[in-house]
Amino acid sequence: MSNKTASIIIVTTAKEDYFKQCLDSVSLQSYPDKEIIIIDNSGGNLPPGIQGGPGQKVYSALENMSYCRSLNKGIEISRGDFILCLNDDAVLEKHFIEEALEGFSINPRIGMVSGKIMRFDRKTLDSTGLFLTIFRTARERGYGKSDAGKFEQEGYVFGVGGAVAFYRRSMLEDLKVDAEYFDSDFGYFYEDLDIAWRAENSGWKGYYIPRAVAYHIRGGTARPRVGRGRRMARRYLSEALHYDLLKNRYLTVIKNDSLPRFLLNLPFIVLYDIASWGFVLLFRPKLIKMVFSKRIPFATAFRKRKILRTKK
Repeated sequence: MSNKTASIIIVTTAKEDYFKQCLDSVSLQSYPDKEIIIIDNSGGNLPPGIQGGPGQKVYSALENMSYCRSLNKGIEISRGDFILCLNDDAVLEKHFIEEALEGFSINPRIGMVSGKIMRFDRKTLDSTGLFLTIFRTARERGYGKSDAGKFEQEGYVFGVGGAVAFYRRSMLEDLKVDAEYFDSDFGYFYEDLDIAWRAENSGWKGYYIPRAVAYHIRGGTARPRVGRGRRMARRYLSEALHYDLLKNRYLTVIKNDSLPRFLLNLPFIVLYDIASWGFVLLFRPKLIKMVFSKRIPFATAFRKRKILRTKK
């Protein structure tokens, strides 16, 4: 796909040395028509020399913005026809953008493309597409499995994982609510499932291109070093991030699920809730106080649901 600009948005706090690897891999992409947008949440601690070189824009936030707010700012100041949203703990192979863009050319209603996202060991899969479970959670296909050639066939997927998420701008504009692409009530987590579910409800599709390869340190930006790459991520999250994890699942379901599908899956949803809140009661009791003091914005989610229903 030629003559189409790709905007790459990297959100960073520059707390680890991942960011430089990420930026280098983006700068060396074979696809020529690109712009790089760095959303700097580091409080002025970006590595020396990164001040917006050729083809780069740096937006330095006055405060540490959430991931969703950061992405919204990046999209707002971008000019690309396609938007690649990157965690700063992800690295792209040289032809990633060039290969991934081919997915969008297959069907004009393809609004999201996932590549094959690997762990840094080059052996373990991180994601080959995002899917919605019966528990109303997000499932990364291939997560934690050995790359044994099972996912070499391209094809349609429900959505794309948020660490390396490629979107068609026209889809994001179509899904926008309250002048926001990503829901700022979310903060962190589930923003990728929310977008994918909104897209499905509006007739957009996701696609998987295995030739587009990237690498991701699972939990590199959200967990302490001891918890990176490990399962049961909530064990290693801060209280604030765990609150977002709990809250955003409910907001995603309220905004996107249909009543018949919700009722069909209700036994599984309840089962998941029992396990989830059981974990909180046993290991994170402080979260109970946080949930009641912050109050989950259910009313706002129902209002946004109504807006989304008028877009269908």
